[in-house]
Amino acid sequence: MQFGIFTVGDVTTDPTNGTTPTEAERIKAMVTIALKAEEVGLDVFAMGEHHNPPFVPSSPTTMLGYVAAKTDRLILSTSTTLITTNDPVKIAEDYAMLQHLADGRVDLMMGRGNTGPVYPWFGQDIRNGIALAIENYALVHRLWREDVVDWEGNFRTPLQGFTSTPRPLDGVPPFVWHGSIRSPEIAEQAAYYGDGFFANNIFWPKEHFARLIELYRTRFAYYGHGTPDQAIVGLGGQVFMRKNSQDAVREFRPYFDKAPVYGNGPSLEDFTEQTPLTVGSPQQVIDRTLTFRESFGDYQRQLFLMDHAGLPLKTVLEQLDILGEEVVPVLRKEFAARRKPGVAEAPTHAALVQKRDAALVAG
Repeated sequence: MQFGIFTVGDVTTDPTNGTTPTEAERIKAMVTIALKAEEVGLDVFAMGEHHNPPFVPSSPTTMLGYVAAKTDRLILSTSTTLITTNDPVKIAEDYAMLQHLADGRVDLMMGRGNTGPVYPWFGQDIRNGIALAIENYALVHRLWREDVVDWEGNFRTPLQGFTSTPRPLDGVPPFVWHGSIRSPEIAEQAAYYGDGFFANNIFWPKEHFARLIELYRTRFAYYGHGTPDQAIVGLGGQVFMRKNSQDAVREFRPYFDKAPVYGNGPSLEDFTEQTPLTVGSPQQVIDRTLTFRESFGDYQRQLFLMDHAGLPLKTVLEQLDILGEEVVPVLRKEFAARRKPGVAEAPTHAALVQKRDAALVAG
């Protein structure tokens, strides 16, 4: 099982002292956080894609390529690649290039994003969101697997005899997760291709995401990719920790109340009761995270949101120390002990190459 962090890259005023980082400071802080993730033994660093304030990650491949040069082991991922408003040819080529630079330590999460105005900014209509997600990914999937592609669709110019360059590293495309917080069509899409499904369950109650994940597992098996237990599932989460839970709540509350993604909404207490947000001691985070398996079954990737809402970099780095030293080692051990036989392993480039080679020998 893989553990890591994801960032939305918000530039938010610290509500405790009124200071706001510059865009440059926030971007450099994200790099520092990624390097810290590898230092403390996490497996994955993922970043979103946004094209509007207060967020800065408009070019994930630029940052992930830079982080790749400074790390040795960390899997570099997106927590959203906008499949609806990016050109699918550019996605195929950009992430294949990143895959080569990172020696295969790359995967990505296709998603539609949560900012409606992004569609007209890139010449698209939000009413076509699902159709764009389906058509664009179908083309990306072919571009990575076919050397020469003829293609015609509804949302971009046709391709005739087109070869996407560079070709995927070792002839194996990056692993793809399809991320969704609401759409059964995306769960179906992930199942159809045998890709991963990432339920970023940070806003809504677990019952909602349990239905989406169950749909994905059922349809994964229907399309012949394996049993429902062998489907590849990832989950989001949010935590803030201190040695004493009272200190954690007291310190985090002003940041929660003003956070750009959920501030001025439900109380901290209501939000922690209704969503996976856990504010408390390391043991409370361990206990809460272990309950995810009860709701969603065995899964392969757990990502935590740690650096949002104006939290100072020093505090985020402290949180990562706690996560890497006190929480993740226990979670690794406990999840492994509870794992049912036959559950799929977490995806890596080496494992995908091995699977490809085994299939060639067998057939």
